[in-house]
Amino acid sequence: MSKVHITKCEDYEYQKVEAAVSECFEAMPDVKEKLFPGARVLVKTNLLMRKHPDEACTTHPAVIEAIVRYLQALGCKPVVGDSPGGPYNEWNLKGVYKAAGMVEMAEKTGCELNFDTGVVEVQNDKAKFLKTMQIIKIAHDVDFVISAAKLKTHGMMTYTGAVKNLFGVIPGVIKADYHLKMNNTANFAEHLVDICEYVSPLISIIDAVDGMEGDGPSAGEKKHVGLLMASASPYALDVAAVNIMGINPAIVPTIAAAEARGLMSSKVKEIEFSGLKPEEINVEPFKLPKSINVNFVGGRVPKALERYVTNSFRPKPVFDHSRCVGCGDCKRSCPPDAITMVDGKPAVDLEKCIRCFCCHELCPIKAVDIKKHWLHERIFG
Repeated sequence: MSKVHITKCEDYEYQKVEAAVSECFEAMPDVKEKLFPGARVLVKTNLLMRKHPDEACTTHPAVIEAIVRYLQALGCKPVVGDSPGGPYNEWNLKGVYKAAGMVEMAEKTGCELNFDTGVVEVQNDKAKFLKTMQIIKIAHDVDFVISAAKLKTHGMMTYTGAVKNLFGVIPGVIKADYHLKMNNTANFAEHLVDICEYVSPLISIIDAVDGMEGDGPSAGEKKHVGLLMASASPYALDVAAVNIMGINPAIVPTIAAAEARGLMSSKVKEIEFSGLKPEEINVEPFKLPKSINVNFVGGRVPKALERYVTNSFRPKPVFDHSRCVGCGDCKRSCPPDAITMVDGKPAVDLEKCIRCFCCHELCPIKAVDIKKHWLHERIFG
């Protein structure tokens, strides 16, 4: 039975965060015993794009600082990093680190920020599909990885937390290749589980002090939750998290894929909780993305109807040209190259569009909306 620890953390005042993070580690003595002096540990944070910590899009720097200081107290050598959206180069990393408060965090703690943009190809014996994959070099070089995720809804995958956070070990534009090759939600979920199985984080922590609901992972609305949660099992942690969010685990593709492989159970009663228990937590259910059930409905309707609706009436990206600044990030981030710039503004070829919603996810000014067809909304809600 997997163990999940949940503790209150009402805001990002550092002393409160430090106490909550320390409590999470101390609740996992088996994890702590593995961390030896001199161990190099990647703190894999969620740094999707250049967003201020107050926007609840990226893992808060106070949480990362507390993890770093805990590791340093054990004599470990933490390095903080991620491969954000866009090209995996030093210029992009510098901009994202600065916007997300990681530069200031590193200055306070003296920890290393990763600027090694090397890429290595690895064999993944645990994989179902990704037997060979390219990952950022730092994830290969360290002794351990700690996943420090953010509690958010996600336009393509319904929810993003511990498992989805590890997609950030895939370098920059290679992410787009994976989206294109595995262009439906169920296949993409299998790919995410393959990555998680390879990385095998020592512990996963979810920053749920402030999360994001609605059209996450970047264009949703901030939602206060007031929690930190942790587990040695990223799968069990995600089950606990979606239960707190009021999301049915059956509609979360990564949970369905992991359960089908026997990696965990989607039933909360199969999890051992320490600290707070889910029934003691009262959170208003999270609003779901407009794009929910684009390619995955967890058996809620007959397969024939599912295929007809998803192919004919599925949600689509819509560009607000009055807000658009013509930066072209949507075009550059589009895996099937379905977006062209016409008179400096984006236009999408829906025949090519695979509904990954990378354009929506990576738009810096929220100028991309997701529009549902009325029939899709009538059937799936």
